[in-house]
Amino acid sequence: MKPLRWLLKALVFVFLFTILWALLYRFVPIPVTTPQLGDYVDGQTVYRSWTPLEEISPNLVRAVIASEDARFCSHNGFDIEAIETAMKANEKGGRLRGASTISQQTAKNAFLWSDRNWLRKGLEAYFTGLIELLWGKHRIMEVYLNVAEMGPGVYGAAAAAQYHYGKSAADLSPNEAARLAAVLPNPIERNAGNPGPFVRRHSGNIQRWIGIVDADGQDDCIFG
Repeated sequence: MKPLRWLLKALVFVFLFTILWALLYRFVPIPVTTPQLGDYVDGQTVYRSWTPLEEISPNLVRAVIASEDARFCSHNGFDIEAIETAMKANEKGGRLRGASTISQQTAKNAFLWSDRNWLRKGLEAYFTGLIELLWGKHRIMEVYLNVAEMGPGVYGAAAAAQYHYGKSAADLSPNEAARLAAVLPNPIERNAGNPGPFVRRHSGNIQRWIGIVDADGQDDCIFG
């Protein structure tokens, strides 16, 4: 029975450790993420600067809700409807679609690595539930907008605003915010500062959606 007891003790230790880890990140800036470490190891310059959510333009908050997770304020970390839609689309073949919420992306960026495997996805689900419970939507959005990559080695709203536009995150216009949101799925190949046809077209849509997010109260958990 000793091995079983040691296993149970180890599981309890890991469980308590993750709770304390998540609680710590509830109050302090994320010191470094796995993608950032990868860039450091590869010798790439990393641009990042932690900024409170209150110093980030509401345009960017609404832009990422519009483009990445329209139900951010109403779900508990997982958008079941989006998952079902993605599964149906994937069954028909073609390019695979994802359904990761902002909460899931934040959990992955803050605590985990980027590889696509069942272990990482399982841990992502666990940490997503944890931060929804311990952080709340305001902190999740704050962390997301500070650790998301928005250009090669460019992490977070403050660094991205300075890198692409030479201004502070607080001064981002709707068009600039929409362009940053448009590059999020592929920040290496897409450029917010010098956008190609796809980014210009997609950011135009996002800019229109920003008004819908505001008018429909889809951002109430942040600004309500």
